[in-house]
Amino acid sequence: MTNRTASIKRDTNETKIQVSIDLDGTGKSKLDSGIPFLDHMLDQIARHGVMDIEIKAKGDLEIDAHHTVEDIGITLGQAFTKALGDKKGIRRYGHGYVPLDEALSRVVIDCSGRPGLEYHVDFPRARIGEFDTELFYEFFQGFVNHAMVTMHIDNIRGRNAHHIIETIFKAFGRALRMAVEPDPRMQGTLPSTKGKL
Repeated sequence: MTNRTASIKRDTNETKIQVSIDLDGTGKSKLDSGIPFLDHMLDQIARHGVMDIEIKAKGDLEIDAHHTVEDIGITLGQAFTKALGDKKGIRRYGHGYVPLDEALSRVVIDCSGRPGLEYHVDFPRARIGEFDTELFYEFFQGFVNHAMVTMHIDNIRGRNAHHIIETIFKAFGRALRMAVEPDPRMQGTLPSTKGKL
């Protein structure tokens, strides 16, 4: 399998984002979004996805975090698509169930070439510290649209908002890891009866 890495730069009037990803990394991350709680969550993707991720973002945080969070999701999705390449020989589907104390979440991914997000998460409060929990949906929608994946995110149970979102990001990392893993039985063929993903 070829080197599955990518670097993407996205500049708008609202944000300047740089993302690098190595799908076959070791779980290292270098993160500077200007939003410490988001960096904490992004680190979970790298660690549990066992991929290397670097993100540097400068956004209009003086207004709010919406543009920065959404654009990081978009740019990460673009980098993921580029790094994944032609998708030959991958497992294609991935899932992760992750508990954290009372919280349990499930993420299921299909590297289908068709963007779609089913997001079923109810937070017990609107903010985690200074972070608006509504923005997690924007991050995942941005990722899905540009990674060209179908993804289902379900929080099965939980009372603590921090625990809930951490289980989701950890499950997201694990699902990504499984989906992009080389499948030795596929031997470089495309995992689709259509002949295209």
